[in-house]
Amino acid sequence: MTAATPHGAPGTAADRPDTAMDSRAPDGHAEPWRDPRLPVAERVADLLQRMTVEEKAAQLGGYWARPAEPGAPVAPMEDDSGEPAPELDEVAKAGLGQLSRVYGTAPVTPAEGMARLRELQGTVTRANRFGLPAMVHEECLTGFMTWGATVFPTPLAWGASFDPELVEEMASTIGEGMRAAGVHQGLAPVLDVIRDYRWGRCEECIGEDPYLVGLVGSAYVRGLERSGVITTLKHFAGYASARGGRNLAPATLGPRELADVVVEPFVMALREGGARAVMPAYQDIDGVPASADRRLLTGLLREELGFTGLVVSDYYAISFLESRHRVAGSRAEAAAEALRAGLDVELPTVRCYGGPLAEAVRSGLVTEDELDRAATRVLTAKAELGLLDGTGEPAPGAEPDLDSARGRDLARRLAERSIVLLANNGTLPLRPGARVALTGPVADDPLAMLGCYTFPLHVGSQHPDVPMGVRIPSLAEALTEELAGDLRVTAGSDLFATDDADIEAAVEAARDAEVCVLALGDRAGLFGRGTSGEGCDTDTLDLPGRQVELARAVLDTGTPTVLVLLTGRPYALGGLADRAAAVVQAFFAGQEGAPAIAAVLSGRAEPGGRLPTGVPRSPAIATGTHLRTPLEAAHEWTPVDPTPMFPFGHGLTWTTFGYGDLSVTPSAGTDGQVTVTADVTNTGAVAGTEVVQLYLSDPVASVVRPERWLAGWARVPLAPGESARVTFTVHADRTSFTGPSLRRVVEPGEIGVAVGRSSTDLPLRGSFTLEGPVRVLGRNRVLTVPVEVTRL
Repeated sequence: MTAATPHGAPGTAADRPDTAMDSRAPDGHAEPWRDPRLPVAERVADLLQRMTVEEKAAQLGGYWARPAEPGAPVAPMEDDSGEPAPELDEVAKAGLGQLSRVYGTAPVTPAEGMARLRELQGTVTRANRFGLPAMVHEECLTGFMTWGATVFPTPLAWGASFDPELVEEMASTIGEGMRAAGVHQGLAPVLDVIRDYRWGRCEECIGEDPYLVGLVGSAYVRGLERSGVITTLKHFAGYASARGGRNLAPATLGPRELADVVVEPFVMALREGGARAVMPAYQDIDGVPASADRRLLTGLLREELGFTGLVVSDYYAISFLESRHRVAGSRAEAAAEALRAGLDVELPTVRCYGGPLAEAVRSGLVTEDELDRAATRVLTAKAELGLLDGTGEPAPGAEPDLDSARGRDLARRLAERSIVLLANNGTLPLRPGARVALTGPVADDPLAMLGCYTFPLHVGSQHPDVPMGVRIPSLAEALTEELAGDLRVTAGSDLFATDDADIEAAVEAARDAEVCVLALGDRAGLFGRGTSGEGCDTDTLDLPGRQVELARAVLDTGTPTVLVLLTGRPYALGGLADRAAAVVQAFFAGQEGAPAIAAVLSGRAEPGGRLPTGVPRSPAIATGTHLRTPLEAAHEWTPVDPTPMFPFGHGLTWTTFGYGDLSVTPSAGTDGQVTVTADVTNTGAVAGTEVVQLYLSDPVASVVRPERWLAGWARVPLAPGESARVTFTVHADRTSFTGPSLRRVVEPGEIGVAVGRSSTDLPLRGSFTLEGPVRVLGRNRVLTVPVEVTRL
């Protein structure tokens, strides 16, 4: 990693105008930027006009305070220049925009991290003549990614929960710990809509439906922002649409798919959540890298969507314009392209901004006005965080409890609510006293509960002598405690190298049991060091290693077998699920995941999740989410059938539900709204929760539309025999799409309505008609469908 020393920066305070010693204006009043009583815009304008080009450029750079040892995978790619990292006091002479991952690069206790942050902020404030501290950012996708902090379920589990309120509570808890530790910005949530299950980062995504991603993602944003931490929406835009599901590969996207599928969650998170930062994606769309795409970062994000916050680079993304995309010939050219496009901050450490950017301004590659634009945004964020008024150090007092009983309870509730029961012939819940065999390569592996962006895997794996910092039981430990009966555990040695002896041992264990629980799954990692995670893409959706062979051998015993899948993506289950007694899907359920799964297997807890993606039947069907157009679905002109084995929205419980009494407002104007009501009844013998789902369809439109799309849902807990009425208020805007002219429109005509328990199990169907002219929508269109549940 390298950083350039600011060129032309004055050497001593005596050589510089407006030094820290000159803290008062000629009229005897304090410099306006120092006065917290003044509006932020006035303070920032005053401070900016006192800065040199080098000082403005310095505010746009980051510094990685604890660079990793060579080969340690703590970032997407290490800087490949081979140059040594400079010292902080040298980098910070002209100022500094951000400190990167003080807590999240090596194992430190909260006390050690806070002490180190105070030291670093002291260095920064002493080095620059205005005494400005840096903003501090950390990863927080599954919790504050530092040693000893609660590890929550991965985002794919958030999507499976269909519970935005619980996700918001989780995010608020995460943010409280970060803010107490002196962190200002979190690099989450990921709002990429899954388009190809082979992509390694599926685990970081919320799901394959833009409305689910947008609503759940907005809830995360509200929770983190409410705690005082800036959220960073990732990755804008099209990262998950990479060709072949390969990390960093170009995205093949037309403008309509980009607008209606890819960008829509970002629109929601900006308006409904209030996110204050956005991170561009690594890849290019039609030959233009996102980090240098002015149409994307300025034309769409700022001018069309009205975003006024910070755009911060993904790690080394500006350097990649030179080294990987090859659209720039030098660091200065890369800096100029990114700045012109609208990218404000370089992370994780300054290489192209700072000195090279100052050179670009002086040589005319970019204008000083463009530099001022980005510096104004950075200083505005610092002013709003209070960093123009203090040191930026963590608040004095006791160190925060980052793994509190409250946090663990929340992690357990979210894990339980995210577990999806895909199939069950009555074997689950497990019968008390039954002889149960637990086997499989992840049966006794606590790391099988964790995603790539968790501290134990992302960083802790490089420190094998350091304990994980939080208690993470394995499924074997949790199920032993849960059943308190005759449980025999036979765990395979490793999912990457399951050998004949492991398969034979599993078969023997199954034969000796009344029920076999077979735990299959992934190991999250970075850049090929796992089967799921960043840089861990796959070319097949068969379970990794020899797990399919293992599963077939166990199923061949004839012992009723429960497949428990601990994965970061959906895997093809054709030939397995249809032979199993039950199938349970858990998407990296976090540190409380194993107790949650054990409670579901025993029946003490309800499987509360619904699929946020489909589950394919064939390992060759890697794409084809539920937003299929008629010709993407199965038809007679091709033998390839993309129909999933289990559809989006699917999930069973311990009871059954009946639907009835659909009522739909017959018509409305193209600027009006309709109501859709449906009754749901618990027709079983035990209490349970149904996720009532509303889908819309457009039988005739001016462009090809999906066969149906998710328009709303409600989680409805019901006692046996109890009924409830669910009312959806659907504005005409929720039928809108990008029309032939590439403007978002509402068209008159019939709109289909379907209500039920999944995207394919929809017992109630109707329609309404939109009347009036075609309406072109603006920035303030209605984005959500309010839902009301009334007990009957």
